[in-house]
Amino acid sequence: MPNSRTSQKDAYSLILEAIDIGVYKPGDRLVESDLAERFGVSRTPIREALQRLETQSLLERDGRSLIVASLDHNQMAELYVVRRELEGLAARLAARHATPEEVNVLKDMVEADNALIDNPTELAKANRRFHEQIHLASHNRYLVQQLDLVHRTMALMATTSLAAEGRGQIAQDEHAGIVAAIEAREEEAAAQALKDHISIAFMTRLKQDAGQRMKS
Repeated sequence: MPNSRTSQKDAYSLILEAIDIGVYKPGDRLVESDLAERFGVSRTPIREALQRLETQSLLERDGRSLIVASLDHNQMAELYVVRRELEGLAARLAARHATPEEVNVLKDMVEADNALIDNPTELAKANRRFHEQIHLASHNRYLVQQLDLVHRTMALMATTSLAAEGRGQIAQDEHAGIVAAIEAREEEAAAQALKDHISIAFMTRLKQDAGQRMKS
């Protein structure tokens, strides 16, 4: 019989990943029985996982139902402000603390991800892995925890800025610049490069949203 804590953790991770990759989008209703059947987990850990996601504001109430939360313009702007500062700090600390092996992993990631430029969905997944690797290279567990929460909330955005025309190549070039600064141990340059990267991603997303409003 599976351990209750393990089942709860697995259920939470499975639902979170499904939101992250767009299986469930903002506004979609999540039903315990459907989730239990989809993931092959009993309803108790599913219920506990949903409660945890609601506490983290990733789900919200719509009457008696739980739906995937959505971010309004102000929430999105606030999130990017926090992300920009925390990511910049992570890059600064990575330039100070990253081991040669960690730097090489980042360089390999950039090179491998260049093959995904024409596939925004896969590039978005690779982009998350790249940023998470920088977080780990900061060697600051508390910063990693805060950035993990920020990135979980980013899953509430229905589209990726990497889907914008030309953004994939530009983002990859920006990643290469960030890694170069980290490798050179240039803390301020690494921090600024990553902060600029986040700012450009935010501007790209704002343009995407404006384009969607014009179509609707």
